[in-house]
Amino acid sequence: MQQLIYFFQKFKYFLFFLMLQFIALGLSFNNLNFQKSKFVNSANAVTGGFYNKASNISSYFNLKEVNTSLLEENRLLRTQLHQNKYNNIAIDSTIIDTLKYLQKFTYTSAKIINNNYTNAFNFLTINRGEKHGIEKEMAVINSKGIIGVTDNVNANYTRVQSILNENSKLNARLKNSRYFGTLQWNGKDYNTVQLIDIPRQAPIEIGDTIETGGKSAIFPEGILIGKVINVNSNKTVNNAIDVQLFNDMSNLEPVYVVKNLHKIAIQSIENIQDE
Repeated sequence: MQQLIYFFQKFKYFLFFLMLQFIALGLSFNNLNFQKSKFVNSANAVTGGFYNKASNISSYFNLKEVNTSLLEENRLLRTQLHQNKYNNIAIDSTIIDTLKYLQKFTYTSAKIINNNYTNAFNFLTINRGEKHGIEKEMAVINSKGIIGVTDNVNANYTRVQSILNENSKLNARLKNSRYFGTLQWNGKDYNTVQLIDIPRQAPIEIGDTIETGGKSAIFPEGILIGKVINVNSNKTVNNAIDVQLFNDMSNLEPVYVVKNLHKIAIQSIENIQDE
């Protein structure tokens, strides 16, 4: 104790100098942050930048899960490549040129930097915006299935309406029988959505796969959604089917934003009114 007192007595002026330095640095940093805030023009830019920094920190601690997801996606792509080789599909220059004209979708990689899944109307934020080619009403998916639809876009960030949103209504079908219905969420379990308006004659079994139906201009056909875990026995209530999502909506990060190159042409012909 005497040595500690002696230490403070000996270096009291130096310690006092350090304390003043810390106070001065703290005031300087606060002043810089204040000056920077004067140049912020948009609330979306502020929140987007904050989410991005927070996401970069959390991403460091989730590298294992991210790598696992990417490895799984690479596995699926390699499987498709091997299937093409097995079926003797030669990818030569002629076919590549043809595919350029027949191509319907493009994919933009992105990262989720904010994710809500506990509210009745949930949204996500991704780190891509208008300057990356993102627009409203574009599909957002990952290797396990659908995630949502782009809702609001600025230069660098995009808000995505999650499938866990009571306003979300998507076209979906039973993979085996191809019967169509509407996918929605009742706001209860974030792992489970509902498929309604399936025809009563449709054969439905627990474990059946649900996928996108391709009847809209947003989602490609055949994107995975989930599996049937419960069928409402009361046929008078929209023949509701509980679907357990393949995605864990509480743990998402790498995604793809899908652009339908034929969307405008499809919508223009569908919006023509009968004379």
